[in-house]
Amino acid sequence: MKQTLSPSPGLDIVIFGGAGDLSFRKLLPALYMAHAHDKLSADTRIVAVGRQAWQTVDYLAFIDTHSPAFIEASEFDQAVWQSFLQRLVYVCVDVTSAASFAALTSVCATPCLRVYYLATAPHLFSQICAHLHSAGLVDAQSRVVLEKPLGTGLASARSINQEVAQYFAEQQIYRIDHYLGKETVQNLMVLRFGNAIFEPLWRAPSIKSVQITVAESVGVGSRAGFYDGAGALRDMVQNHLLQLLCIVAMEQPISLDADDVRDEKLKVLRSLRPMRLADVKRDTVRGQYTAGASDGQPVAAYLDEAGVPPDSRTETFVALRLQINNARWANVPFFLRTGKRLQNRRSEIIIEFADQAFSVFGKSETSEPNRLIISLQPEESIQLAMMVKEPGTGMHMHPVRLGLDLQQSSEKRRAEAYERLLMDVIKGRLTHFMRRDELEAAWTWIDPILAGWAELDDKPRPYPAGSWGPAASSALMARDDLSWFEEH
Repeated sequence: MKQTLSPSPGLDIVIFGGAGDLSFRKLLPALYMAHAHDKLSADTRIVAVGRQAWQTVDYLAFIDTHSPAFIEASEFDQAVWQSFLQRLVYVCVDVTSAASFAALTSVCATPCLRVYYLATAPHLFSQICAHLHSAGLVDAQSRVVLEKPLGTGLASARSINQEVAQYFAEQQIYRIDHYLGKETVQNLMVLRFGNAIFEPLWRAPSIKSVQITVAESVGVGSRAGFYDGAGALRDMVQNHLLQLLCIVAMEQPISLDADDVRDEKLKVLRSLRPMRLADVKRDTVRGQYTAGASDGQPVAAYLDEAGVPPDSRTETFVALRLQINNARWANVPFFLRTGKRLQNRRSEIIIEFADQAFSVFGKSETSEPNRLIISLQPEESIQLAMMVKEPGTGMHMHPVRLGLDLQQSSEKRRAEAYERLLMDVIKGRLTHFMRRDELEAAWTWIDPILAGWAELDDKPRPYPAGSWGPAASSALMARDDLSWFEEH
């Protein structure tokens, strides 16, 4: 396949781990979509870096085989795909060897805006940045994207941050969390601060509780090696769920400038009530899936997954009750929940408003609280649950939902999260990326939970695949006379 590349590219997107799952499942499909919709300049190159002893033609054959399946069929065009492949170059580099970077230097000889995407294990980040600097490949135009999870705790996160900061300034570092690229997540800012109707109610005592759920129906699959060393708390709560929490709970920033937004998110993280040992025991639930069924098919237990040690105590499910120590959220419980092999794939935020102090209608078996239901996936929608009169004589009530289907709310194409975030990196927009102090504040809150589980010798509670997790997660909410949304 002949390549027709500009001799003086204006942008290089250099992907370390160019043949890995993240690259062929997410990054290259996202860049294809940007290419197909004319978001990449003509002189943009995509330089894939890997340890395989391939030529570019070998890499193109690999990507041509693996990536198209991860592109929406209605968006895939063979001719456009072939023109996209012409942007790709492959370079074989051993990232642990400084000398090996000479091959990359020869390919990236022309000065330009260069984005380095580190789709590798986090323990390699520091080495890669050091070798890039030694090879003369870091300048004021360079940007580096760090994939999560960034570290396994506060100490390792600080170490990685300090080492990367030797070679890249903070404004050059993009710590990516793909949840922040989702259209519905970004729409939360507009929902909250662009609509006068919500702001007076978005606080205690008007809000009774907040639930945030990120549920997956899949198991660990090919990620068992990584996942068993991380678990659900590190893999999902420390980044995805805490970021969603920040957007729900933050104060209105003084502007949409990246640091103004991130300053407010940081205040939320610093306001989280610390988890002492007694809190960890009372307000956290960890589980691990056993054999069960998913989509009507039998599935194996976590301990029977390939690559998982038979005595593993890694959690595949976490539920947490937490509180934010500030005036806006005084005494409002927040519940976070995530897990694998749950009943279905669902990400949602449930804002439950407080009960009326007095109701002229009295108590009714059909009466339900008002809730704002924000669905992030698989559908993207916002619904307001409220009560209306039931047809007929009398004044009987029944619940209804006012709904907004965000996918139908505009005729404009909705970019996927990675595409949107990659475009933000190219344009130098830092708003939807975590700042160093923000990341470290999240780990500061998470670390005592990990330590508490270790001190309590807390063994994950079993739950059958295809369920909604251990029964203890329902009990966690029942103490506040609440229940998870699907249990209503």
